[in-house]
Amino acid sequence: MLEFITINEHSSIRIDEGKVIYSDPYNISSAAHDADIILITHSHFDHYSLDDIRKVMKSDTVIVCPTSVNEPKELDLSVKQVTAGEKFEVLGVRFEAVPAYNIGKPFHPKSNGWLGYIIDSSAHGRIYIAGDTDITPDNKQVKCDIALIPAGGTFTTDAVQAAELANAIRPKYAIPIHYGTVAGSPDDGEKFRKAVDSCIEVVIKL
Repeated sequence: MLEFITINEHSSIRIDEGKVIYSDPYNISSAAHDADIILITHSHFDHYSLDDIRKVMKSDTVIVCPTSVNEPKELDLSVKQVTAGEKFEVLGVRFEAVPAYNIGKPFHPKSNGWLGYIIDSSAHGRIYIAGDTDITPDNKQVKCDIALIPAGGTFTTDAVQAAELANAIRPKYAIPIHYGTVAGSPDDGEKFRKAVDSCIEVVIKL
């Protein structure tokens, strides 16, 4: 199910969308060097890892990151810095940047301008990568077909809160991420599945 989406671990996502798109590559075990586009949601070590970017990048890879993230000039790659609400295109793929932040937690302040992304795919519909976030007025307005939502708690939504967000935005498919290693436990995916409305198909990739 949804074989074109792979979760390495945590929030490390690979999407083969004709163009190969990585989001927050982390703990990459083999150097595939196949990334056309790399999305960075924010600057925490488990989301913005230069060592892991080097394992997936090619000479012509384009990196997309928030304007608040320091441009990785040492990689000698093309970098597009974007802000929340911005719609843009990279290598023929359309994207939208969505605010990602905590409410009542100190880890991801809204003022940092950190992001999630929507990939607007002609083949698979709108794919929402939520980034490190709580349920917010911004992400409750997202329209998507596939949603990848953090479920590990502590720094983000936990499994039940992630399901609440999925139930609010009602994608066709929901995939829990960001649990089992840096945050959360391996059974958070099943907790998420049980709390998601039956009209939404939950796909466990971790």
